[in-house]
Amino acid sequence: MGGCARVACALLLAGLLCACQSPVRLMPTPVSFSSGEVDPFEKVGMQLRTTEVPVFYATNRAALVEHPEPVLTIVPADTLRMGVAHVRIGDETLDWDTLHRLSTSADPDERPIVELDSLEQMAKLRAGEQVQDSPEAQAFFSRVNQALTASANSELLIYLHGSNNTVPRGSAQAAQFRHFTGRRMVVLVFMWPSAGSILRYLTDVNNAQASVEPFARMVELLAQNTAASKIDVLAYSAGAQVLSPALVRLAKPRAGESPGQLQKRLRLGQIYFAAPDIDTRRFIDELGAYLGVVERVSVAANLNDSALRIAAIVGRASRAGRPDVGELNEEQTQFLVDGSSKLRFDLIRVDPKDIPNLPENSHAFWYDDPWVSGDMLAQFVLNAPPTRRGLDEQRTSGGARYWRFPSDFNDRIYRLFRP
Repeated sequence: MGGCARVACALLLAGLLCACQSPVRLMPTPVSFSSGEVDPFEKVGMQLRTTEVPVFYATNRAALVEHPEPVLTIVPADTLRMGVAHVRIGDETLDWDTLHRLSTSADPDERPIVELDSLEQMAKLRAGEQVQDSPEAQAFFSRVNQALTASANSELLIYLHGSNNTVPRGSAQAAQFRHFTGRRMVVLVFMWPSAGSILRYLTDVNNAQASVEPFARMVELLAQNTAASKIDVLAYSAGAQVLSPALVRLAKPRAGESPGQLQKRLRLGQIYFAAPDIDTRRFIDELGAYLGVVERVSVAANLNDSALRIAAIVGRASRAGRPDVGELNEEQTQFLVDGSSKLRFDLIRVDPKDIPNLPENSHAFWYDDPWVSGDMLAQFVLNAPPTRRGLDEQRTSGGARYWRFPSDFNDRIYRLFRP
């Protein structure tokens, strides 16, 4: 493909991945809660019955201004900045009762906007700087531990946003995920320096690569300095370009460290790739390096994903969220078969033919579609494997196992969440 054609495809891809820089609205209620018979907020304390949904954040974005509130740039840095993103659902007129109704029904009313009010920067750690040498960093991790202690779920979830993203958008997506866990999970958004522009997809690819080491460092810091029973990660789209190579780095043991000790130190739990925008061959190779260190790896893929179709042209290779298995060599193909059949690796086919009202070319299905979000919440909140979540096992002609949504999935997932 010529240079001009690749640039044109990159511009088109950027527009698709951006999902338009329209405001983030509260995602449709996951099907597990949409009947109103299962209330994820039933045991939420009064202090959490509010339209405010703060989440923790960490970023390797360089700062133009530090105080009173950080102004973050799209330039990657070695310094990690950490704090609290104060997010609100709706404006001052939205009350808890209305938000609760919208979050426990299939109410067709327009969804309220989810927006970032402010960033409260608590600490920054330069490359090589230790937590014990920074009172501010110690205070940040202490606050994370306080949140874990107060939470009904002792796991910590990290959200990695996709390409063409902004600080407000990444914070809002993380906050609405926390909201629909019934406010039970502590969530941290890692805001790598996506340019947030429809013209800068290729810049994002480079910035994702520059964010691998800072993200891996942040995971190690969370493992060392928090009491989280597990550290889960949800990576959307190009967030896979940060997460996958970072997991390879994390999977390398220290001198004299056994695999069991490494697992115990990192405590990596559910790893979920939603529509991953990463070279399929690279993804399979990297998966083999870290699959034995994490609890479970899931890939949710729509084979009609229009954004990843263009990404494949720009990247000159199919994407793991829309794979072309014909690109794999014999060894990679066998690993895919073995990993999906014998190891803790799940391929989830998000097929518009199986899921009511799912747009055929959907890229944003993890938060746009109630069936997919309901399934994903069951995995993170209940640690339920695919069979328990009600997915149907299938096999490709080559023997690889994958999972599909059955026609009665809404009934199956409801029974799982029912008290």
